[in-house]
Amino acid sequence: MIDFQSKVLERSGIGPEACVPDPIHEIPPNVSFQSAQEEIELVLFTTVQDLLNKHKVHTKNIDILVSNCSLFCPTPSITSMIINKFGFKSNIKSVSLSGMGCSAGMLSISLAKDLLRVHKNSLALVVSMEVLSPNGYKGINKSKLVANVLFRMGGAAILLSNKKQDKKIAKYELKHLVRTHLGSNENAYKCVYQEPDEAGHVGVSLSRELLKVAALSLRTNITTLGSLVLPYSEQIRFAWSEIRRRIQPGGDNNNNQKARYVPNFKKSFEHFCIHAGGKGVIDAIEDSLKLEKEDSEASRMALYRFGNTSSSSLWYELCYLEAKGRVKKGDRVWQIGFGSGFKCNSAVWKCISDIDPSVKNAWSDMIHMYPLEIPQFGC
Repeated sequence: MIDFQSKVLERSGIGPEACVPDPIHEIPPNVSFQSAQEEIELVLFTTVQDLLNKHKVHTKNIDILVSNCSLFCPTPSITSMIINKFGFKSNIKSVSLSGMGCSAGMLSISLAKDLLRVHKNSLALVVSMEVLSPNGYKGINKSKLVANVLFRMGGAAILLSNKKQDKKIAKYELKHLVRTHLGSNENAYKCVYQEPDEAGHVGVSLSRELLKVAALSLRTNITTLGSLVLPYSEQIRFAWSEIRRRIQPGGDNNNNQKARYVPNFKKSFEHFCIHAGGKGVIDAIEDSLKLEKEDSEASRMALYRFGNTSSSSLWYELCYLEAKGRVKKGDRVWQIGFGSGFKCNSAVWKCISDIDPSVKNAWSDMIHMYPLEIPQFGC
């Protein structure tokens, strides 16, 4: 099993800096409830404190708090832990999401957006992470061992506001958020699945169908997103290709790709943030969208340096683009998240201010070394 995991790691696109929490380094790993709580305190408490200090926001000014963490759901909740730590006000609207997979970061943004529509003149804080400490798989099932190799520690905190005065200082405006759920499809539902093995060891299985399901969910998602963001010329070409594919013999066959037109999303977006779920995921989405290597650079570099940080990976990628000085006022960013269920969620942001690349973020200390050439291994 060590040989298998070593081979997966060699081909994963993850570099030596990617971090796992201290309890996993112990022999045997410390999978206690306390170690999970300590991981949350280390990641989220630090991230939230840095964000509040950076923007000089007082805790009493936070009106909405949304957290997401798929595999660890304590009582009191993660949002309650944050409220207790920072002393948020008693009438704060708080929600903790669990079991939503790696796409939960976009789900949290969607929920915060809906809450801000209802509660005027409010400030929302969204925090995203995955807890690794209690969730390492101890068995020998290869489909479950892959998750041990890919996931790493990380987290993100985001402030959203509907206050008119905050538009002057905000970096981005949320333009669109499209959610796709393929849970009614049995293959999609089971492609990322938590269950015990024959020996009773619980782990998350990653099916061989995962990349196909991700591509299908993306196609479904962009059918809706395309009508919102693509120029009419691209929409007409895409619609006509779908009509031809359906009326031609064998048009519904997945192998019949000649008639399917892939819209040129580079006409709608300057930047792409693809969930850093693994090298295979990035390759598949890059191929599906007909993107160039430089379009997925932020995703590959985030995967290499930080690993698969689950729902927070998209924010590490956006920070990479900012630290490189590539995001300009007026630019549009497409964040694409995938998660168990199976889900594909897209968020479209428009940059509405001048981004200063010298402002400290997760990449500031090492950005001069990137991009770098990621080692390639044979099959």
